[in-house]
Amino acid sequence: MSTSTVLERKGLTLKLSVVLALLGISVFINYIDRGNLSIAAPMLKDELGISPARLGVLLSAFFWTYACLQPVSGWLVDRLNVNWVIAGGFFLWSAATAATGIVHTFAMLFMVRLITGIGESVAFPSYSKIIALHFPEEHRGLANAVISSGLALGPGFGMLMGGMLMARFGWRPFFIVLGLASLLWLVPWVMWMPKARDAIHLDKAGAPSLLEFLRMRSAWGTCVGLFCGNYVSYFLITWLPFYLVRERNFTMDRMAKIGGSAYLLAACFSTLSGWLSDRWIMAGETPTRVRKTFVGGGIALAGIFLGLSAVSGPVACVALLLLGVTFFGVSASNVWAITQTLAGPQAAGRWTGFQNFIGNLAGVVVAAITGFVVDRTGHFYWAFAILTAIALTGTTSWFFLVGPVEQAAWHTKPRAVPLFHRC
Repeated sequence: MSTSTVLERKGLTLKLSVVLALLGISVFINYIDRGNLSIAAPMLKDELGISPARLGVLLSAFFWTYACLQPVSGWLVDRLNVNWVIAGGFFLWSAATAATGIVHTFAMLFMVRLITGIGESVAFPSYSKIIALHFPEEHRGLANAVISSGLALGPGFGMLMGGMLMARFGWRPFFIVLGLASLLWLVPWVMWMPKARDAIHLDKAGAPSLLEFLRMRSAWGTCVGLFCGNYVSYFLITWLPFYLVRERNFTMDRMAKIGGSAYLLAACFSTLSGWLSDRWIMAGETPTRVRKTFVGGGIALAGIFLGLSAVSGPVACVALLLLGVTFFGVSASNVWAITQTLAGPQAAGRWTGFQNFIGNLAGVVVAAITGFVVDRTGHFYWAFAILTAIALTGTTSWFFLVGPVEQAAWHTKPRAVPLFHRC
């Protein structure tokens, strides 16, 4: 074992720590941008004069392109310099966010949300590729927890600050300022991104074919598990603000404080869970038991608490919502650590892309189905019941459909390394 490897196993280098911090900030911005339209939903509904069902279609537009382009994005990050792929996607989704505050028709809003989904589609394949290349197993829990904390803090900040600012200044200025300010992230990223010559390119080992991937039980297990987890996540992102304002009759300020508090707790417990999972593995436990316990157990408790919140009084509802969102953070901390270990560096982008394609179809489904259910029943009870059932299905998939959490033995023949990968 080389000296550099020993040092890496003792702790992250300064450069990797900065890279991880920048990735966490990018996913923080990512989730503000994908969830901010739902915060503006009560205002949008009145401004455009649309039904809950049509609002659901608008909220789902982002996921149409985001989900469908995941396999393409996974293919790209396995073949091109992942650092520039994520930079290009970041620029596109930030510009689209700013443009959202300018357009005034349903059709143009729909189009801009499709473009936002195109830009953000490269994010998670890129995160997985970078972590699989540069972070050893015993640091992946924390690395992925930082990503997951950004996933929680983004919607939390959006609900807390976004809700309060929109209540005072309207929703359009928030989108414009956020989109333009986000572009500043590109400056430190270009300065600190991992150099291509430092990456551990394993193209000599070959990337698996799609057919080989589809034959794996664990591949489908991670896809189903992510779909169910994303159903919970996107229900919260797309409909929680509307639910709290219109069904629970909270003010925009009160909604902002509840949502912000919930996601802040989720971020804290996500980071703690990632750190604890790494310590547990270092103590000798298998990644299989550790990662599945956090992911499967967390999503089950999230679904149960959120389901109970819909049939509780105002005070209990808030407490149960806080618990539900917190345990979603616990679950999210280890999801991608499982994928990165199973795929290995040579297939992390492709596996993540396909898994995210299946998983993010949940965004299309939950936004539209919830809008339809609320339209037909006039309340959210059945929407929360569906969420609980899907969350428990996800737990079953993580525990029983996903096999041992260890790198797959790919059988693809070695291939030549392209010249631009050798540089």
